Amino acid sequence: MSRLENYFSFIVYFMIILMASVNMSLAQAPDMENMHFVQIDIPQHGIIEVAPPLPMDGRLPDGTVLTIKATPAEGYVFDGGYYAIYGTWGKLYFESMTPEFEVVIDQDKTLGASFIEKKALEGFRVIQNVEYAQPGEKLLKYDVFTPEGAIGLPCIIIIHGGGWSINTEDIMRGLARELVSTGDYVVFSIDYRWISNLDGDQEPNQLVDIIQDVYGAICHIQEHAQEYGGDPGRIALTGDSAGGHLSAAAANFADRIGDGGFGGDDGVFEFNPSYLPEGKPVGEVRRDILNAIRAVAPSYGVFGGPLLKAFMGGASEEYFRAIAPIENIPDVKDRNIPQYLLRGTNDFLIQNESVQAYADALKAAGQKVIYEQVEGAGHAFFDWKPDSNTKEVFLQYGVPYAAKMKAFFDEVFYPKE
Repeated sequence: MSRLENYFSFIVYFMIILMASVNMSLAQAPDMENMHFVQIDIPQHGIIEVAPPLPMDGRLPDGTVLTIKATPAEGYVFDGGYYAIYGTWGKLYFESMTPEFEVVIDQDKTLGASFIEKKALEGFRVIQNVEYAQPGEKLLKYDVFTPEGAIGLPCIIIIHGGGWSINTEDIMRGLARELVSTGDYVVFSIDYRWISNLDGDQEPNQLVDIIQDVYGAICHIQEHAQEYGGDPGRIALTGDSAGGHLSAAAANFADRIGDGGFGGDDGVFEFNPSYLPEGKPVGEVRRDILNAIRAVAPSYGVFGGPLLKAFMGGASEEYFRAIAPIENIPDVKDRNIPQYLLRGTNDFLIQNESVQAYADALKAAGQKVIYEQVEGAGHAFFDWKPDSNTKEVFLQYGVPYAAKMKAFFDEVFYPKE
């Protein structure tokens, strides 16, 4: 072979190697369309470790699984870990109540953890994720906050808000800690199905299904209350926003617990709890819940009107009235249920006129009602989230009005001589 032939052979060989290298590099290069940006919120009073470590540019392939471990500083305890995304309502937090948890990267996400002072959890214990029913895709559960040495204490059941479509019971843990802190109540914070198909159910969930979940949780709590030091026969309900609707609904509609269906037969609108104790007839369940609910504190709730109708998908007027608390207030001669109503003066969503109308309807039925407007507060001031702004709002408004709510319940369960 001549020198010229050797030269051309070398050139051809070199080009083959070069093209193979380029092809291999292209094959190994990340597909930027399937990459997601991940960042970390630097926590206060603790640290988080992420494994594997994030790359310098924060971009990870779709499907990457990260393990997050949160460790509190001295004098602090773990409050919750999370990933956050942006949605219709702003930054949405998806929390873990265990300090080591996994996150699947399937979109841009922010990772973080929250820590609180150790003394905030003193005097009571928390039992997470007690399962009570699974009527659809979502496994329904509640958390228990029980004072040390509790025996036969009244129970407070908290129902979270979020437009019946977001959040879990975890968002109410700040309020639960305030209500349990004096040792006078066992507090339960419950979850429920989300509206429509948001849980992944093929058949859309309706408001009636969610109310039935609330009754199912109450049934399960009554069945197990004594295990946590609670009295199943003495219950107060509270909830905020959508949870305000659900707490008022559960109190006002209890005489319609039954298995006759909801709207299938003319004039029959009954709520069949999503959990029933084995062998216990629904009539006995109705009696026990009717006798147990002694007070309710629906905060900035939805009691009727256009906002409630918007979530009812064009249902009939009769159907709407059957789901609206303002249309189903028991007369005090039949059932006495004192109610404590709250609304922030800067609430953009719940108007004073709608809450005042509900307060007036309660008074017309002879029920005791206290309606307080919280000066300067906006919507959802009882929420507890990992971000500092939500915590500050809770400390400013949630803490003092949780104390007022508890004082209202004390008048019912611990009346002065």
